[in-house]
Amino acid sequence: MAIERQVTEGEEPVSPFARLFSLPGLDVFNILTIGFKTKTNPSILVEGLKNTLINHPRFSSILVTGHGEHKGKAKWIPTKVKVEEHVVVPDIDPNIENPDEFLEDYTSRMALSPMDMSKPLWEFHLLKLKTLHAESVAVARFHHSLGDGMSLMSLLLACTRKTCDPEALPTFVTPKKSKAKNVCFAVVAWLWFIVRIMFHTCVEVIKSMVFICCARDTSAHIMGKPGATLRNNKFIHQIISLDDVKMVKNAMNMTVNDVLFGMVQAGLSRYLNQRYDLEDKLRLHGVVFFNLRPNRNIEDLANMMAKGSKCRWGNSIGYVLIPLEMKSYDDVFEYVRQSKSMMDRKKHSLEPLFSYGLLKLTLEVFGFKALKTLVTKIFGSTTMIFSNVVGPAEEISFFGHQISYIAASTFGIPQGLIIGTQSYVDKLIINIGVDVDVIPDPHHLCDLIIEALSMMKSAAPQKIFHASEV
Repeated sequence: MAIERQVTEGEEPVSPFARLFSLPGLDVFNILTIGFKTKTNPSILVEGLKNTLINHPRFSSILVTGHGEHKGKAKWIPTKVKVEEHVVVPDIDPNIENPDEFLEDYTSRMALSPMDMSKPLWEFHLLKLKTLHAESVAVARFHHSLGDGMSLMSLLLACTRKTCDPEALPTFVTPKKSKAKNVCFAVVAWLWFIVRIMFHTCVEVIKSMVFICCARDTSAHIMGKPGATLRNNKFIHQIISLDDVKMVKNAMNMTVNDVLFGMVQAGLSRYLNQRYDLEDKLRLHGVVFFNLRPNRNIEDLANMMAKGSKCRWGNSIGYVLIPLEMKSYDDVFEYVRQSKSMMDRKKHSLEPLFSYGLLKLTLEVFGFKALKTLVTKIFGSTTMIFSNVVGPAEEISFFGHQISYIAASTFGIPQGLIIGTQSYVDKLIINIGVDVDVIPDPHHLCDLIIEALSMMKSAAPQKIFHASEV
């Protein structure tokens, strides 16, 4: 059905960043894999989506991009959604020889396939496929114009309920806030915090601008090429114990995020050394995304889908540039120490807000062409994208289907390596998206990352013993 014949009542303008992610050559998608502990019932899932997801305006609207055949003002056009057209149940041989490899290939082909722009830009593929960690699998694809990864993840989790309490929404572990012992100490701590914020913001922003304007990573071996991710992508994921990560976290007195980024650096360093013998000669950087929203608004999103109430939505993320530690260390914990040192400086700066403002200012002053050039420059000059999402602390179900794991990734950014981690109850899912021309053996890279954690875990008891002695 042609876009011109759709319902036009209630049209809404498209946000600048939604337009950015739909520009030709920068069509960005979020890919989500959900493993279930039971076989899926398509009719129940379709009915559930009818009562929740399509009540969100973006999931029941067509995107008119304003370029190509439909030049003009970009807008969202509300339309009547047939959920059945967005839910695909492929015919799969139940006796397939290697189901996990089939899932990887299927996800990669799905990411590469064109999406019908005459319909709302989302779809679910329900695979009757028993894998190592699930009895059946759903693979979902969402256009980035619908919202950033955190918004989309929050929206999907708002569709779920606790397995132990079918009426309750998921709960998340929130970091504990330290309380000041007295007023004087609180004032001094607040002033010192402001000074640190100002100092680190100036230093980190200047370093970021110098890199964007004058530098780029030194390794041509593992840097994505513009358009490379549109030809030959592969998505893989592996599941490990979150308790192992927490054990190292406690031994080092650091955060889970510090340990995860240290693992990634240790694994990538060993990978490059084994494959190219270049590690000590490299200057590499990663892009780490920061959520700019104060909270996840699960309850607000659930109310929006149930009652039609208002809720903040859209693309609201900043980024920071992180130099990657590629040296070879005998002490594997050194990667975690380096990660903590760098991440603490980034957390105590306004660089994520500055990066968001830089993109917005570029758009308002110079237009979309300049913004696309800047985004391509940032990702084309760096080596890796890293993100970490904190998942539910308890088992949840998606319309009555108990979830085994959740893995998320992004496709369409001109980047050769994208690593994301997602926690779920006592599991940690490592999801890696690669351009196979850049990283031809992603499983080996993932194994090295997990092996780095095993080395840390083995040394952790000794670390705790030495700390107790001191």
